[in-house]
Amino acid sequence: MDVYWIGGGSGAGKSTVARRLAARHGLRLYDTDAVMTEHARRSDPATSPQLAAFLAMSMDERWLRPPRVMLDTFHWFRGEAFDLILDDLAALPDGPPVIAEGFRLLPGLVPDPARAVWLLPTPQFRRAAFDSRGSTWQIAARTSDPERALAGLLERDGLFTDRLRAATRELGLTAIDVEPGLSEDHLTALVEDALGLKKSDAGHHREA
Repeated sequence: MDVYWIGGGSGAGKSTVARRLAARHGLRLYDTDAVMTEHARRSDPATSPQLAAFLAMSMDERWLRPPRVMLDTFHWFRGEAFDLILDDLAALPDGPPVIAEGFRLLPGLVPDPARAVWLLPTPQFRRAAFDSRGSTWQIAARTSDPERALAGLLERDGLFTDRLRAATRELGLTAIDVEPGLSEDHLTALVEDALGLKKSDAGHHREA
């Protein structure tokens, strides 16, 4: 399984960078966000109890809880169903290397951390990213108190980023702070360098 990994907090630019690097280097893209619904369906309640509980909740029950509770009980943040990510990757047919991305790629779970990087957005960068993509109110608007839900979600995501920062530091893993003013080109170059991808590799995997 030849995989590069891009994890990190929500709104950090993981998907954008992964798409750009996949196109530049002839890599296959694996988006962990895109398979969340399928993985929820395939998950085993015995090994993913928080996911099972989450699926049984209303929108208010999910998103109007205290941010710290949402952080500590959110199934993906706990690594539930991570084995399904590995199963998907192992089942891919032979081909070019894969670049996998998403917040579910937690430090300590990624099997090859030497080929991984975590993007850590500031709260300002995250909110600007959500606003620019039009997703700021996507979840919160489906609750009975959108303002409270949004504030809680943003705080939870900030706490998750803090947790990732602490974990990468403790494990000696590569992390990049993503701050306002950091362009997509610069961020892509930083990730490219962190993963050991060289511009001269572009197109090489297509010929292999």
